[in-house]
Amino acid sequence: MLQSAGMKRVVVATLLMLPLLAAFAAAPEVEITSEPSHHFALENEHLRVFQVEVPPKASTLMHRHRHDYLFVTLGDSHVVNEVADKPPVELKLADGETRFTPGSFAHIARNLSEQPFRNVTIELMQDDTMRTAPSPWPMEGGNREFPGVAIKILFVRDGARVSAIELQPGATVPSHHHDGPHLLVAVSDLDIRSDVEGMGPMPGKFKSSDVKWLPGGYTHTVTNVGKSPAKFVTVEFK
Repeated sequence: MLQSAGMKRVVVATLLMLPLLAAFAAAPEVEITSEPSHHFALENEHLRVFQVEVPPKASTLMHRHRHDYLFVTLGDSHVVNEVADKPPVELKLADGETRFTPGSFAHIARNLSEQPFRNVTIELMQDDTMRTAPSPWPMEGGNREFPGVAIKILFVRDGARVSAIELQPGATVPSHHHDGPHLLVAVSDLDIRSDVEGMGPMPGKFKSSDVKWLPGGYTHTVTNVGKSPAKFVTVEFK
């Protein structure tokens, strides 16, 4: 009798869940530009950028990534990646963690934590032609260190070189030249100064998640004039 009653409860619960499961399965897929948690930031011939924020215990809509992309995590995060027609994958991501993902898929990002899931998603718009092209960069990994400065080249994909930089207060990245343009993504709040050769100092204050597109063809140093470590990611193009 107890087993029969238990079985009835399971059957009833299953029947109650069926409409929800059917609704989920039938949920329409949207373009990334129409997904409410993806906030458009900028676009040019090289990339398209979205600032993403998913509230605690919430999820995105099923949305499609038509281009290869990378994302920069802002704050420690705990999410489930539910790719269409694949088993869900649980991810624990650290503040500043940056990953590359091949495009041409649709998914839902489900936030399991009590904090917003925040990232900057950067689509690589020339992926079709650059995916198989010879790399314009001489290296795809490595570290450079100077007093109070750590620079790590994370990866080179689709013609873009992605680096993570951390400057301690008062530290300076020595003089270096940018042949091509690059994107700066602020992981932490930044209070930095760029001393551009022939132009003088240029102060820059950024909030975490801010992005800035910078032209190439200049030589400069970068100094952290703030009181906290400055963490940011760059995406460089030739």
